[in-house]
Amino acid sequence: MKPSLVLRMGQQLTMTPQLQQAIRLLQLSTLDLQQEIQEALESNPMLERQEEGDDFDNSDPLADNIEQKPNPDVQEPTYQESAPTVDNLEDGEWSERIPNELPVDTAWEDIYQTSASSLPSNDDDEWDFTTRTSAGESLQSHLLWQLNVAPMSDKDRLVAVTLIDCINNQGYLDETLDEILESFDPELDIELDEIEAVLHRIQQFEPAGIGARNLSECLLLQLRQLPAKTPWLAEAQRLVTDYIDLLGTRDYGQLMRRMKIKEDELRQVIELVQSLNPRPGSQIESTEAEYVIPDVIVRKDNERWLVELNQESVPRLRVNPQYAGFVRRADTSADNTFMRNQLQEARWFIKSLQSRNETLMKVATQIVEHQRGFLEYGDEAMKPLVLHDIAEAVGMHESTISRVTTQKFMHTPRGIYELKYFFSSHVSTSEGGECSSTAIRAIIKKLVAAENQKKPLSDSKIAGLLEAQGIQVARRTVAKYRESLGIAPSSERKRLM
Repeated sequence: MKPSLVLRMGQQLTMTPQLQQAIRLLQLSTLDLQQEIQEALESNPMLERQEEGDDFDNSDPLADNIEQKPNPDVQEPTYQESAPTVDNLEDGEWSERIPNELPVDTAWEDIYQTSASSLPSNDDDEWDFTTRTSAGESLQSHLLWQLNVAPMSDKDRLVAVTLIDCINNQGYLDETLDEILESFDPELDIELDEIEAVLHRIQQFEPAGIGARNLSECLLLQLRQLPAKTPWLAEAQRLVTDYIDLLGTRDYGQLMRRMKIKEDELRQVIELVQSLNPRPGSQIESTEAEYVIPDVIVRKDNERWLVELNQESVPRLRVNPQYAGFVRRADTSADNTFMRNQLQEARWFIKSLQSRNETLMKVATQIVEHQRGFLEYGDEAMKPLVLHDIAEAVGMHESTISRVTTQKFMHTPRGIYELKYFFSSHVSTSEGGECSSTAIRAIIKKLVAAENQKKPLSDSKIAGLLEAQGIQVARRTVAKYRESLGIAPSSERKRLM
């Protein structure tokens, strides 16, 4: 082929750095956005926080372009965000907005209660280990603290440290004693019975039940620390030692026959076992609390639901007017060019924040409009809602709605919810309508809570009760919803009492 030059005309969609920044800010959570803003304030001298009482034009330049249909039941209050104070610099205006269409970038219920009581073995021992534990202390450090005050030889102390290192966060020994023995240097001349003797010492530490090798041993250790006069103590020890499997399957008939006790006696024995903690390490090892900051606040005023941004969640920014005044239009020096670029970046950042807030308000307002029933009556009144419904209402792409609803939270009179919580699939009703899967889960939870615990509802029975209410759901779907709620099957929900 002979090389030649050809002139062609065409169109190509490109994402400018400003648009990329706007999209990135849109999908950040409030906590991440706060960090992003702090970094911008530290790196850009043209940006500053707007303090209350500052005399400054807060008008929103994007407000004129928003087309929001009013709704008599949902009122969207006006809000302002900081705008630049210098408007006449060359190339200073940024008119790019987030487009309506964006490419998708992907965005035991067990038989034991968790709050166990470990009573001292005698009246003289009243030390409560919980008075010493501090927030954030690990289980290992708590056990090592007790080891340091326990009289023990250097050799036994070495074994004890190794054993404590093998105890997991739930309080159980992860390794077998043979495996632990193999980890020691043969020159130390440590025997298996020595390791077991040290383990028994550790099992006297607090919390009760620590260092157990299985559930049966864990419960037995706790029972042994109870006062000898505790009612049904001997029966409980026999139950957790010999019949723990029958207890797990709730085969109460077999338990009564093998233990040769009556139903009311078995009930009291089980109540004692239920007062123990199957995960003793959890009393010390606690996960770090996760905090969320609501992005929008919903409240009711005179029978109308009001939606407003949480102004305290994100600091308000503005361009520093003093520094902006130093920029000279005709000056091409390096310092002036740097300040001009910083000013332009500050404006872009503020515009991106404004665009994020506007999009968030549009989406939150439409969610409240669709889910007024939930706000009034709870989960059972939740309506089916998918991303397409909101995207169509606000005139944006579904991918944009997905970004806005991820890690964004709404504070309502019923609690704080992620925006994605309000979206759910639908199930047809006998009358030709639709019912939200969230509402069905709420109904299932209500039915199980009211069931006879001696004869719990099976999935088929729940499906029949839903059908009686006009909701056609298959048994497999009921099982899926039940599992998502953390509700055990009917065979495991059966109670003796």
